[in-house]
Amino acid sequence: MLAATEGIILQSIKYGENSVIVNMYTREFGRQAYFVNITRGKKSKNKTGILQPLFLVSLVTYQKDSREVQRIKEIKNQPVYQNLPFDVTKSAQALFIAEILTKTLREQESAPELFLFIQNSLLFLDLAEKGVANFHLWFLFRLTEYLGFLPNTEKTGFEGWFDMRKGAVTPHEPPHPFFFHKEATEKLCELSSLKIQDLGLLKLSREMRAYLTSKLTEYYQLHFESLGEIRSLSVLHEIFTP
Repeated sequence: MLAATEGIILQSIKYGENSVIVNMYTREFGRQAYFVNITRGKKSKNKTGILQPLFLVSLVTYQKDSREVQRIKEIKNQPVYQNLPFDVTKSAQALFIAEILTKTLREQESAPELFLFIQNSLLFLDLAEKGVANFHLWFLFRLTEYLGFLPNTEKTGFEGWFDMRKGAVTPHEPPHPFFFHKEATEKLCELSSLKIQDLGLLKLSREMRAYLTSKLTEYYQLHFESLGEIRSLSVLHEIFTP
């Protein structure tokens, strides 16, 4: 059937000389793979430039449930980013988030609330001026709610450690290495209470930001055995480390 939907580009893989397989998270169909023909002329409707990680698109597809790779009739960037592709920090965060999403979003079914969360978060990042350096931390934390392992950051009057195995703050240092140290736990709790428009209020040193990024990635790896190494993490560390 012919269907119209919105999508978020996760990954593009070259297929032959003039085609790519695009992994995309769509509003109507969840995670899908699409076959896209790439023509080289100036009047090309489908150019590789619109298929960058986390670009937002609207598309018309020939959707068939029995087919593993769907075909696209029309595709265009919509909305078009104003800043994200041209800002080094935002682009690095986009690559990191795209890699996380590519390895965690597997369901081929509609999840409109999750789609809107990702879409609205990216539109905010595109135009944000304050707190940009903290965006990927906030996004990773909030995404866990949709994936089913939101950290419990409630405390009852004690200094604590965030135990990644338990997914909660505990009053005693865990007997294993999968935890946040005290200062990082405090920052995680602070992060958990922030709205996206208040990210500029979270004051972090470069070292703390790198630590939280690594630990939140490790938290994901504990819940997704297939996650493996996140290659784009090193790019973020280069940008955020003095």
